[in-house]
Amino acid sequence: MARRVVGGVGRAAGVGGVGGTTGSGSGVKAARRPEVRLPGLEPFGGGELEADGDYDGLDFREADFAGQDGGGARFMDCALTGCALDETRLLHARLLDSVLTGIRGVGTNLAESTLRDVELVDARLGGVQLHGAVLERVVVRGGKIDYLNLRKARLKDVVFEGCVLVEPDFGGAVLERVEFVDCVVKGADFSAARLSDVDFRRAAELGFARGVDRLAGAVISPAQLLDLAEVFAAELGVRVE
Repeated sequence: MARRVVGGVGRAAGVGGVGGTTGSGSGVKAARRPEVRLPGLEPFGGGELEADGDYDGLDFREADFAGQDGGGARFMDCALTGCALDETRLLHARLLDSVLTGIRGVGTNLAESTLRDVELVDARLGGVQLHGAVLERVVVRGGKIDYLNLRKARLKDVVFEGCVLVEPDFGGAVLERVEFVDCVVKGADFSAARLSDVDFRRAAELGFARGVDRLAGAVISPAQLLDLAEVFAAELGVRVE
């Protein structure tokens, strides 16, 4: 779609089952959240990441992995806290049953990676590449992510909670049981995306740049519908005067 349509929606208190994952009788399937219970962890011994490395039960704390290549690496039962991931290459990596807290970086490459049973907390990321990735039972809580690239990714049981997403790109992605809770979404692109049981009702702010014609399978609140009226009208080519 060549033209650009922009909309912003503020949250209306008491609408859409606030206080639970879904509204009563809404028929929207709730996302299954991860239940990560880390074992006793061993401190990471230092050094650079290794391509195809196997990291199990490790505590990565304030590590600087900027510019390193951990493509194909597997992280299982790990905690990454305050780590720097600027331009870190983690293509085809697998993050399983792990908690990432306060990570930061620009240009982190997680393309075609797998995140399963992962909590991402208070991240500060820009231009992170997750195109073609698979996210299953993932919670993104707090923090801010600019220009998140999820093109052609598969998201199942994913919750964005209390975070800020600036111009996230879901183009061509498949989203199933995805929730946006108390988060700010600015300029989202859903071009060619496929949605099923996607719940926007509790978003604190909701704005679309492209792809509003692909929102079948999503649910919004009555207040959001009113606020998005001009966006939907623009998509239909209707003038509002």
